[in-house]
Amino acid sequence: MSDACGLLSPGNWPLLAQSSGSFWLPGQESTVAPEMDRVFYLILIVCTAFFALVVGLMGLFIVRYRSRPGSATAATASHNTVLEITWTVIPLGIVAVIFWQGFRAYMDMRTAPPACYEIRVTGQQWSWLFTYPNGHVDENLHVPVDEPVRLTMTSKDVIHSLWVPDFRVKMDLVPGRYTSTWFRAVRPGTYNLLCAEYCGDQHSNMLSSVVVHPAGEFEKWLKDAANYTKNLPPVEAGKLLYQRHGCSQCHSIDGTAGNGPTFKGIFGQTHALAGGGNVLVDENYIRESILEPQAKVRAGFQPIMSTYQGQLSDDDIANLIALMKSLGQKPGQGQP
Repeated sequence: MSDACGLLSPGNWPLLAQSSGSFWLPGQESTVAPEMDRVFYLILIVCTAFFALVVGLMGLFIVRYRSRPGSATAATASHNTVLEITWTVIPLGIVAVIFWQGFRAYMDMRTAPPACYEIRVTGQQWSWLFTYPNGHVDENLHVPVDEPVRLTMTSKDVIHSLWVPDFRVKMDLVPGRYTSTWFRAVRPGTYNLLCAEYCGDQHSNMLSSVVVHPAGEFEKWLKDAANYTKNLPPVEAGKLLYQRHGCSQCHSIDGTAGNGPTFKGIFGQTHALAGGGNVLVDENYIRESILEPQAKVRAGFQPIMSTYQGQLSDDDIANLIALMKSLGQKPGQGQP
């Protein structure tokens, strides 16, 4: 490559990538994929060849030199220098070739060019957030075609691992530090993105997509996406925020139980707190729970929510409050 820039069954993926691959691997949709595949196929061929050689000779020896009644065991040579040198040098040469091919692919995969487009990635139980240079946050990764993209990543809670099979990109997200990876998508389309590190009971639902935009369309998408809530009623904007910021992973809007309280009918109620006492679910409590989720934890729930400080504006929080109000409330409370 000239530029220096399993755990889930396909039936659980949100969509099928717009690419065709081989029996062994998905399509090659990034510039690093062909070199990674060459290393894979080299190892596959070597392993298959040696497996066939070893098993074939084993079968031959079992038949040819099996014990027979009345036959004596012939004396065999105890040492053969040429044979020992041969079976040492050949595997050593093969391993050296594999190392060199793998080293080249690894360095290409880990060394990003200086002009990469930077996107910040945050992993949390159990969703992805992608933050763009203009401040827009999305639950899917959108990138321009044929441009190097660098992902700077961290986790809010446990170790996650971002994996895009079609790009041959996989990198862990570690709490308290930043990791990075890069890629250059070669054709427009939509591809699967998932977590490849077990991160809790909803790990298999930590799914997203990479949308590769045709030349010239990414900038328009980003401009429109950054203003997506300004032209919507507060409740509709709140629904989009609820989906895009991972609220749906823990909080339902239909009354079903989850890792966090349901949003349905919550506004205007009085809830018991884990540390004792009660609290009225009003605008101030909702705002505090979004920005400082550990301050007042509802009884019966674990304090697992991460802060959204710096991710949601005051208008965003107001839209989420409007959504909660629209889902029903205690009699006597005002309507949104």
